[in-house]
Formats: sequence, structure tokens, C-alpha cells
Amino acid sequence: MYTGAILPILSYGAPVWIECLKKKHNALKLKRVQRLTNIKMAKAYRTTSHEALCVLTGMTPILIELESQAKIYHNTRGNEKGETYDAPKYHSQWNHPADALELKEKRKEIEYTVEVYTDGSKHMGVVGSGIAIFKNNQMSHQML
Repeated sequence: MYTGAILPILSYGAPVWIECLKKKHNALKLKRVQRLTNIKMAKAYRTTSHEALCVLTGMTPILIELESQAKIYHNTRGNEKGETYDAPKYHSQWNHPADALELKEKRKEIEYTVEVYTDGSKHMGVVGSGIAIFKNNQMSHQML
């Protein structure tokens, strides 16, 4: 309900009036609206701070959200130079690290000057990883 109805109303025309939020009394009005919504969503006490409510509900604080929207607008539509804006991806859209790398196995017929070995292991109840780097068949670095 907040992201579909309230946030669009609060952010309407934000690139035009975003500078007004530098005055504390203007910013406070927007924070009050978000705070009331977050109190209902989190079923929290009215003494809970605005920042804590944003953490509990997973909502971006309204001032940060509006600044972000204004920056995106100015970088995409309000940009006279024609530069493009690459918006950050949400973590659910990130590529898996295993998909980004092409893993190759060592071939016996090729002589390598640098060899890197990695593993994932569990030691004393803690899961970790290790890396060993060999240069000319001599270990040069070892990291655990």
C-alpha cells in the first residue's frame, strides 16, 4: 500500500522541489507521513524512532528515496549532455559469481608459470576458504 499509493503521492514532482528538503521543517513533514505508515506496518510503539522503523519494515527512508528519484531523473531526462545513467541492480538481479568466471582445468601438456588453487573448507567449526598461488612451481602466496 505504501509503495503503490503513498510513495508516488509524496514523490510527485520531487526533482523540482527536492532542494526544499534542506530545510528541516519541510523534511520533517515527509518523515512524519512515512513514520506513521511504518508504525502501522511494524506494529511498533509510537516511541520507536523513524530510522529504526525504516529498518524494521525494510523501507528506504523517504529523504533518501526522494534524493535517489531526483538524481535518476536529472541523470536520465534532465541531462542536456545526453549522458546515460546506469541504475544499480537489486541484489536479486546480481549475477552469481560462478556464472561470471570461466573455470579452466589445468592441462598436462601446457607449462604454466602461475598456478592458483582454491578450496572451501571447514576448520574448527568455521567455514572458510583458502588460496595458494604458485609461481614457477614455488609457493608465493598463501591465504586462509
